[in-house]
Amino acid sequence: MNGPPELELEVWRWMEKAEHDLRNAEYVLTLEDDCPTDTVCFHCQQCAEKYLKAFLVHYGIYFPKTHDLVVLFNLAIRTGEVSLTVEKVQPLNRYSVEARYPGAWDPIDVKEAWEAVKMAREVRAAIRSILLKNAM
Repeated sequence: MNGPPELELEVWRWMEKAEHDLRNAEYVLTLEDDCPTDTVCFHCQQCAEKYLKAFLVHYGIYFPKTHDLVVLFNLAIRTGEVSLTVEKVQPLNRYSVEARYPGAWDPIDVKEAWEAVKMAREVRAAIRSILLKNAM
């Protein structure tokens, strides 16, 4: 990353928080039968959100205060750098609310939680490859 040091530090802070979310999701899945899958999915949504925000900070793109991954993705895609498709981030969107609050939501099974981890990893890989390439 070749921007001003304070900007790049902010990017790294977003990335570090995203990494914490992904590690939490992966660890909680090891609980197997006692796994709170809603928490796994929430952390996956948060991982993707924070990586997208790190990307936007790096490119100096203003983003509103939102948890909506589609909004963030649509801002990021304008750079022409992002190889992801909206289908890789949009399914995680529901977990920003449904996974945190009681409601008449569809239950989340372990298979769906693993899929959320897979999606978060894909967002992570795509964004990190761009940000780390720009760091060289």
